[in-house]
Amino acid sequence: MKEPFLSALPVLEKIQKSGYEAYFVGGSVRDFLLGKDIHDIDIATSATPEELKAIFPHTVDVGIAHGTILVLWNGLAFELTTYRTESDYKDYRHPESVSFVRSLEEDLKRRDFTMNAMAMDQYGTLIDPFEGQKALKNRVIQTVGSADERFQEDALRLMRAVRFVSQLGFQLDRQTEKAISVHAGLLQHIAVERVADEMMKLLSGPFKKDAFHILLQSGLYRFLPSLFNEEEVLESAMAYPISSLNENQLWVLALYFSNTSEGWRRLKRWKLPAKKMKRLVRALDLLKHRMSCGWTPYELFSAGAETAALVESLYRTIQHEEAEAPAKQVKEDFEKLPIQSRKELAVTGHDLMHWSNQEGGPWVKEVLEKIIKAVLYREVRNDKDEIRRWFEKCRLRSENN
Repeated sequence: MKEPFLSALPVLEKIQKSGYEAYFVGGSVRDFLLGKDIHDIDIATSATPEELKAIFPHTVDVGIAHGTILVLWNGLAFELTTYRTESDYKDYRHPESVSFVRSLEEDLKRRDFTMNAMAMDQYGTLIDPFEGQKALKNRVIQTVGSADERFQEDALRLMRAVRFVSQLGFQLDRQTEKAISVHAGLLQHIAVERVADEMMKLLSGPFKKDAFHILLQSGLYRFLPSLFNEEEVLESAMAYPISSLNENQLWVLALYFSNTSEGWRRLKRWKLPAKKMKRLVRALDLLKHRMSCGWTPYELFSAGAETAALVESLYRTIQHEEAEAPAKQVKEDFEKLPIQSRKELAVTGHDLMHWSNQEGGPWVKEVLEKIIKAVLYREVRNDKDEIRRWFEKCRLRSENN
């Protein structure tokens, strides 16, 4: 037993002393058995929300209609959910209603995959009625019970299955894989935001090539919002060494392979944050430029260290070259620039207006940009007095011409 389980043990013990059951469940148990880092834990209990409120003085109703409350204990917050069964699903995502039960096995039976349908008590003893541990050992993703029923209940599970392939490198069992192909069209009933969340996790996994293969083979890709719903994009990506690329790099690479001039619109269909989309579209423009040109000090400065490294990694990947060392070199080159942001420039627009005795206007921005380039190319040192002398020389030269 390790953190964060250890911090939650007093919560389990307090529930049990009150006459109820309580277990760690779900992904935290799976990751514990896989030896992975655990960030969040879920606790399932036979106690109802009202019974939990009688046990713990400080709680928050975060999903009480579905039996979930937040228990505040020793400065920490723990999510507790009452054992439950679910009725028929109304929209391929949400059950019509839930019923609280006292049986742990009934609660585990409603979960998606066998590897996620295990529970663990405070001593580390496993409760595994659906052979989730065997699935982990065999590196197989298998639904609890009928794959057809599980995917028709909640169509987001289609994406979750493929996402777990990318994260864990497991294979889908035959029935689960077949059911994804049969029910792929149900994904269009799921909110784009939920699909995007799974896609971002999929793109972050080390086995994304395997996941892309399943998206193609099952036909699930056709029901994605954009970019990755193009067969050519997926096949192109699979032809390159993409395993070490991160999520943002994969979005940019997809834009590049789609050969689109509407990057913003394509990304918007995924309902990604505007700030993220702006950064990705900018990276695409830089990548297109990088395919024919090297980095100049000004382009490196304009891109910023992180974006430049991202673009360099993609450039090297497309060239089938090792990407990590060149990307690191780009970051080091950025650190050597005389200035690394416009805020570091020793002069402002007000200085220019004062020196020239002119009112502001577009010319101020244009001159500041020329000064930035002069500093970056080391034509002038980033010093206010030196820049003023450089500015005056440029003015005189311009007037004489």
